[in-house]
Amino acid sequence: MELSIGRRQLAGPALAAAKRLWIPAILLLVFAEGAGAQEAAISAADTSWMLISTALVLLMTPALAFFYGGLVNTKNMLNTMMMSFVALGVIGVLWALVGYSLAFAPGSGFVGSTANALLRGVGSEPNGTIPHMLFMAYQATFAIITAALISGALIGRMRFGAYVVFIALWGLLVYSPIAHWVWQSGGWLFTRGALDFAGGTVVHVNAGAAALVAAMVLGGRAEYGKRAFLPHNVPFVLLGAGLLWFGWFGFNGGSALASNEIAALAFTNTLLAPTATLLVWALLDHLRTGKITAVGGATGIVVGLVAITPAAGFISPMSALLLGGIAAFPSYFAIQWRSRTRLDDSLDVFAAHGVGGATGALLTGVFASAVANPITGMDGLLRGNPGIMIVQATAVLASFAYSGAMTFILLKLIGLVMPLRGSARDEGVGMDILNHGEEAYLHGDGAVLLLDEEINGSR
Repeated sequence: MELSIGRRQLAGPALAAAKRLWIPAILLLVFAEGAGAQEAAISAADTSWMLISTALVLLMTPALAFFYGGLVNTKNMLNTMMMSFVALGVIGVLWALVGYSLAFAPGSGFVGSTANALLRGVGSEPNGTIPHMLFMAYQATFAIITAALISGALIGRMRFGAYVVFIALWGLLVYSPIAHWVWQSGGWLFTRGALDFAGGTVVHVNAGAAALVAAMVLGGRAEYGKRAFLPHNVPFVLLGAGLLWFGWFGFNGGSALASNEIAALAFTNTLLAPTATLLVWALLDHLRTGKITAVGGATGIVVGLVAITPAAGFISPMSALLLGGIAAFPSYFAIQWRSRTRLDDSLDVFAAHGVGGATGALLTGVFASAVANPITGMDGLLRGNPGIMIVQATAVLASFAYSGAMTFILLKLIGLVMPLRGSARDEGVGMDILNHGEEAYLHGDGAVLLLDEEINGSR
């Protein structure tokens, strides 16, 4: 028998331990049925909600493409958007081949096995109350967007081929192991009680650490520090932020893996936390500059969504408002600090996702409530459980260190066999023409063809 609660997948000894420790007796009566009754374990309501949630999370990657694409200049827009879209193909295929197995098949405390490689044993049988293949598909959408998030630190200079190789290796060697640590019943952080409802450490700290290290390895853009890099299409930024918020209801609400009261809690918290972050961010903008910018508002929304992700199913709605308001401060000031340094994290992925994810993970340990989520029965610091803060900090630091170190190693190895970035002249022409032979906006008939011939002819 197997049982999934939130993002946690329980089986065997872990299920027995969960029964003893924190699953209420009423749930045991519901799920403790014999193997012969597995057909009845699939819930039509839960399956319907998870089908919708999977589609919502998949939408987030194109939404991210618009959010990132609007923030860059015209000569790099298509390349920026394609860095998100290509993750749909690269990570999606590798997830089905072996990534899912490395993340969720039983293995050691650090990585799964190849038991589910090529989707062996992943069919219509129940995983909790939904078909196993649906659980796999839902998890695939998380792996895809996590890899795509990193691209925001690399735009304007990284070659597309090198980027594709990087996210392919990173998805298998970094994302899958960290997902196993936190969400699989045998994972070493799971067994220590780390709370990550929908990906504060697995998605956001992980991607933020990779973005920071990748920006350092690549170095700044050729014109970084010499001229301003302004968003070319702020309406696209707002459109992307709005679609990300829409998809995030599946990201967090779906992480209950059921259509139940915990999904409703996560859904509500996903509504409330970003509203508080948006207001605080706007106030900080106004106090600093006397203006409230659209890009700042969109960024505040995303930071609020990032911060509530690990806590969504563990804290009360009023705590979600507090968490959202508090989370604005670290990310806002991290962006201000970064802008005064030589670190060219192009779209501030580390400040928004790395810092925001870490803030949310730690505040989860502060605000967690057994009243809000009686299934886990887990209280946080404010309810007399200071030990959870050590666990949460360990999860943040371990994810950050592993992702950062592996990103550095992977980029250095890739750099030995292919160039990671183009020349200063390539960057001047733009990544769109260099990598794709296309332009986002037509600047004149034949402009792309002539520039493409000129670039290729000079090599």
